[in-house]
Formats: sequence, structure tokens, C-alpha cells
Amino acid sequence: MTDLPIEHRTDPVLTAQLIATALPYMLRYDEKTVVVKFGGNAMGSEELGKAFAEDITLLKLAGINPVVVHGGGPQINAMLTRLGIKSEWAAGMRITDKQTVEIVEMVLAGSINKEIVQTITEAGGRAIGLTGKDGNMVTVTRLKRTVVDPDSNIEKVIDLGFVGEPKTVRTEVLEVLAKSEIIPVLAPVCAGEDDGETYNVNADTFAGAIAGALGASRLLFLTDVPGVLDRNKQLIKELTVAEAKAMIADGTISGGMIPKVETCIEALDRGVEGVVILDGKTPHAVLLELFTEHGAGTLIKR
Repeated sequence: MTDLPIEHRTDPVLTAQLIATALPYMLRYDEKTVVVKFGGNAMGSEELGKAFAEDITLLKLAGINPVVVHGGGPQINAMLTRLGIKSEWAAGMRITDKQTVEIVEMVLAGSINKEIVQTITEAGGRAIGLTGKDGNMVTVTRLKRTVVDPDSNIEKVIDLGFVGEPKTVRTEVLEVLAKSEIIPVLAPVCAGEDDGETYNVNADTFAGAIAGALGASRLLFLTDVPGVLDRNKQLIKELTVAEAKAMIADGTISGGMIPKVETCIEALDRGVEGVVILDGKTPHAVLLELFTEHGAGTLIKR
């Protein structure tokens, strides 16, 4: 203990009390699967990234099966800008051509994925970076969006290019890793079920599909906000699906939180026990959510 830096030294009695307090929650998730979607500001902060890696490593050591899914929108945008590739957008989504999807795969499956793997390794864990293409884990169909032309009021279908939505999830690789010491870190790059082409998938949607296929006890979305807020901007600790849908209908849940909550509901429909939206800017948010009485975000459940 005396070899630790001063800032890492704590009262041993306090440490024992903290462990005893967390123990019932550790037992609750023992041998359960927890899928964590890592993104937002936490990915851009070395300090928060390190705390996240420590959390994931501790989950594995505690007998829990963590699966990490990550995005990388800002990093993709930065690389496209650097290469002088302009993006077109429709229905709030990037139209992804062949050239763009190659950059997406390079950034997601390359630099970002391996950086997260290395950070977990430095925290004492053992991680492996994979994509939806590995082991034919996730195959997709081409995602299309229907929009209404504001001038003619006629619906039209927009082809988003190489953007996919999960069709089939095969869990064999993840089930093998769950029995080992290795933590999977997944990038949402997948193969098309019909054409074998490479597709980019929204990371939230990808995480929901993985969590559902694994029957995860929890799916955690680390975001840039504390969770779902009421009309007084206060955090709502817990919601049922019916309550969440009602809040979307009356406008309490609005803007960018709508697709996030809808993704949570879809994950619950796929078989996830509970989905949590929490603030990734909070250090050790994962541990606060899973191992404390009050959690750290908004839990949505059936």
C-alpha cells in the first residue's frame, strides 16, 4: 500500500465498506452479459477512456461478461475532411458510397478499435478487437429511408448507399469469448447478407442487436447527457416502455433523444432485460450504474 501514489491511497476500512456495499450488485450480475456502447465525449478524453477501461476490466474480473461496442462518427468526419471527401446527407443520415465506406472501415475497425483494445490491456484486462464481419457475426440488409418531399408532399425512398441494418446475429464467437478471459470490443462494420459488401451500421442499433441476441442483462448507452429528463430538466431514474412512448408522444422526450429511446425499446423487444442511458462524461459511470443503489442514468425496462 505504501508503494501507491498518495492520490491512490484510501482508508482500508472505507475500501472494505465500499466493496461490501457493491457485493450484492456484483452477485446480481454474476455470469450475466452486459453490453456497453462506448461513444460520445468519453471517447475523446484520455482520462475518461482510462476510467472506462478500468470499469470494463473490473466487470470481467468480477465474473460478469462485458461486451463493448463503439462508434466513431467524429473521427470518421475528421478523416473524410482530411482526405477531401465531401459527405452528402439525407433524412439525418450520411449517404455512404463505396469510397466512404472504405474510410469508415479503416477508422472504426482500425485506429479506434485498436486504441480501445490497448487501453483495456493497459488497465489489466485482455481484449480483442472484432467487427460484425468477423465470424460472420452480424449480417445486414441495405437501409433505406422514406421521406416526404416538402414541395410535392409525395413520399420517396432514399437509398443511403452502404448503410445497413442488422438482419442476422450469430453469437458463437461471443459465446466462446464469454467463457474465456478475453473481452470483445466490436466495431459496427458488417457484411451484406445478400451481396457480401461492406456496410456501416449505426453503433446504437448494432449494440442493440448484439445485446438482444445474447439475452443481455443490461445494455448501457454511454452518451453526452445524464439520461432522460422530465419537463423540469430533472433526471428520470426509471421508465417503462409504455411511459417512454407516452413521453415521446407528448413531447417530453424530443430531438436527438427520440431515436436513442426508440433504440432502447427495440433492444428490449429483442430480449434485453433492461437498457440504461447514462452520461459517459461521468468517470466510472459503468460501475456507478451497475454497483450502486441509485445507478447513474435512466433505466428503461419492460
